[in-house]
Amino acid sequence: MTTIDVTKIHVAKELKHDSPVISCRFDPAGKYVFFGSQDYKVWRWEWSGEAKVEYNHGAWVRGIVFHPNGETMLTAGYDGRVVWWPVAADKPEPIRVVDAHDGWARSVAVSPDGSLVATAGNDLKVKLWNFTDGLFVKEFVGHDCHIYNVLFHPDGKSIVSGDLKANLIHWNIETGEQVRKITDKALYKYDKGFRADIGGFRGLTFDLEGKQLAGSGITEVTNAFAGVGVPTIVIYDWESGELKIQHVSKGKLKGVGWGVAFHPDNFVIGVSGGGGGGFLLFWKPDGKEEFHQFKLKNNARDLDLTPDGLHVVTGHYDRYVRISMLAEKSA
Repeated sequence: MTTIDVTKIHVAKELKHDSPVISCRFDPAGKYVFFGSQDYKVWRWEWSGEAKVEYNHGAWVRGIVFHPNGETMLTAGYDGRVVWWPVAADKPEPIRVVDAHDGWARSVAVSPDGSLVATAGNDLKVKLWNFTDGLFVKEFVGHDCHIYNVLFHPDGKSIVSGDLKANLIHWNIETGEQVRKITDKALYKYDKGFRADIGGFRGLTFDLEGKQLAGSGITEVTNAFAGVGVPTIVIYDWESGELKIQHVSKGKLKGVGWGVAFHPDNFVIGVSGGGGGGFLLFWKPDGKEEFHQFKLKNNARDLDLTPDGLHVVTGHYDRYVRISMLAEKSA
């Protein structure tokens, strides 16, 4: 059995693509990597080899999620559409297409029981859909700026959404009511010089038990136009809504925290990309600064963790998808 040791991390596999990569996810079985790129498509890569299969969404796709049965993938695109796809088809065609949002559809999530789909878009709405037929169920209105992420709580009773101004809204699925609102001032700034908002929850995830909520973004911004700031991860206690810790880098890296993951071995992984380059950062639960960092070959825009916790996939601006192994190289 391979032992996790992040100090031995190394790039185990990489795939050269034809266009910059903006999103990436492992399927639930860990057999495939799905990645969205600036060629307006999502691609399936069986990472034991080099072959890839095209899913022609027709827009940039930042949101990729899988049904719990592992047979269906959903993509949310900058055309406002959400598309249902077969995971393993040789020549994938859409199962269902929903015109979900007026403007970009930035995020999509599936409920733990697989019955519902949640989406978030630039029309400032979170919407709920029936997974089986794609019919509209209800919408949640309360954000006043672009919504970057939406998630189901693992208990299936709640939704949380995070926006550009670093507002988290907790929604009751059954009633459609707003339960509470949390604002993280460290993750948002209005730059008076450029008259621009910068920040927000670029990544958002729960731990497996739903006791903690992690968000990633940028703090200490000095230039909104160039996106100059420090990548950061914030961890909230879900029951109380209190901030437990804000993770930053001791090296004061410049960039955005584009994604975050809870590792089963009780540490947090973040990915940064920006003026300081690309890095994977690792924090212990009580450590403000990382206990290890790994420099990537290029700016990273997303990350995901395999179900066994042994590999991390990152998508990069230099047109590569890279898989890093959190262990020593085999002899």
